[in-house]
Amino acid sequence: MPLPRVGVGILLVDKLGRVLLTLRNRPPEAGRWSIVGGKVDYLETLEQCAVREAREEVGLEIRLARLLCVTDHHLPQEGQHWVSPAYLGEVLAGEARNCEPEKTRQVSWFPLSNLPSNLTITARNAIRAYTRER
Repeated sequence: MPLPRVGVGILLVDKLGRVLLTLRNRPPEAGRWSIVGGKVDYLETLEQCAVREAREEVGLEIRLARLLCVTDHHLPQEGQHWVSPAYLGEVLAGEARNCEPEKTRQVSWFPLSNLPSNLTITARNAIRAYTRER
């Protein structure tokens, strides 16, 4: 029986109010746009994971501002069950680029007013939490 896993997401918003999204190549939710993130490694804190994933996935150094939400990410049709905390992050250095082409098809900034319709569950929840707070 598959076990639940923990994956951290980071909603990165630039000074123009755009959010950084990645188009997923692999499950869960392959072919959908997601926030930056990935699985927590053994003995790694959620915050350490978020900072590491931003660096590895999109080449950015970030600072976490706050926790936005936690998603119960259940995808039985894909055999996936994730618990996914999502943080609001601030870019400190770097230019966003696709550093993991096997994992990510594309990396792009989107205005909040013009988001792709095929967002992952975690991306939808994080963006909803962020826009409610503003």
